[in-house]
Amino acid sequence: MAAVRIRGRGLRMAAQLMGHMHVDYPADLRRRLLAAMCPAETTTQELAALHADLGRFLGRVARRAIRALTRGQRPHLIGSHGQTIAHLPGRPGGPATLQIGEAAWIAQATGCPVVSDFRQADMAAGGEGAPLVPWTDWLLFRDRHRSRAVQNIGGIANVTYLPAGRGPEAVIAFDTGPGNMIIDELVRVATRGRQTFDRDGRLAARGRVLDGVLARWMGLPYFRRRPPKTAGREEFGRGFVARELPRLRAASDRPEDWIATATAFAAKSIADAYRRFLPRRDGPAGAGARAAGRGPAIDEVLVCGGGAANPALLSMLAGHLPAVVIRSIQAYGIPPQAKEPLSFAMLAAAFEDGVPANLPQVTGARRPAVLGKLCKV
Repeated sequence: MAAVRIRGRGLRMAAQLMGHMHVDYPADLRRRLLAAMCPAETTTQELAALHADLGRFLGRVARRAIRALTRGQRPHLIGSHGQTIAHLPGRPGGPATLQIGEAAWIAQATGCPVVSDFRQADMAAGGEGAPLVPWTDWLLFRDRHRSRAVQNIGGIANVTYLPAGRGPEAVIAFDTGPGNMIIDELVRVATRGRQTFDRDGRLAARGRVLDGVLARWMGLPYFRRRPPKTAGREEFGRGFVARELPRLRAASDRPEDWIATATAFAAKSIADAYRRFLPRRDGPAGAGARAAGRGPAIDEVLVCGGGAANPALLSMLAGHLPAVVIRSIQAYGIPPQAKEPLSFAMLAAAFEDGVPANLPQVTGARRPAVLGKLCKV
């Protein structure tokens, strides 16, 4: 959660982070959410219950966060993304997405109006409903002289490319592929649920990369698809790990090697996406853009999300991008874990102002769209 002071509207919006806090999901709620992302493990009754239970939990922790603020910092509006249960942009019958965590419970608990369900309007306009934070990335991190890549490494990794001195219409953004999702699931399997992520990249640092497995993963069709494109648990979640565990076990009996390989997969797929789809120093991306010795036109990579706390992952990424400065967005006064809630606070303010906040060239939408739905007490 982030408390954000916002001034101005539209492309003149300025956001100041006032404070932030992090609360873990209770173990049982986390287990139920992960199970709900697997169609064979859930029911419509459980989805309905989870939608309400998550809303109640979010309302309780939001109320606790608000009480910790000074009177002058207390919010008049809340933006809540909720938890993505399914994201199906390429569905044959038409795109669909589902984020749960009923906003009415948050509004009742806090007394604040809540903007939620941000992805639907972009999808209704023909977009993929993601990524949605490139508009806020441009507002926060654009620079007249330096071209930047804002790289979020959450469960899925996504990049926002901000060319120097250009407006939001020049932004390129898409999901590069897996971030922590495969790593987390392999840690859970390896530790029989005692751990849920690779703290400080320690397990990966003790392992070796299984090159044959990594090469096979890098050959997956997703990485050749041109943007706009998004990914999720449907591509890189528990199903992926279940399918690939026999291959990993055949290659090594050391779980540290599996986790090192998944970490290398995240780093290499990010760097490969830059080479394939971002402008080069000698011109636009394309067939000739992958010539040896020519790097992407990036002066600086700003990393956020949980992956920013994984030194093993960042070291591997730096190895693939030796000519690029890689640093945490902490260097610009924003803690990595505060970046996403900061962005959705800004999107909530854009909704209140009636300002479209999707970037059609990023999501594939036919037109700009005002994102979100309002729930009042």
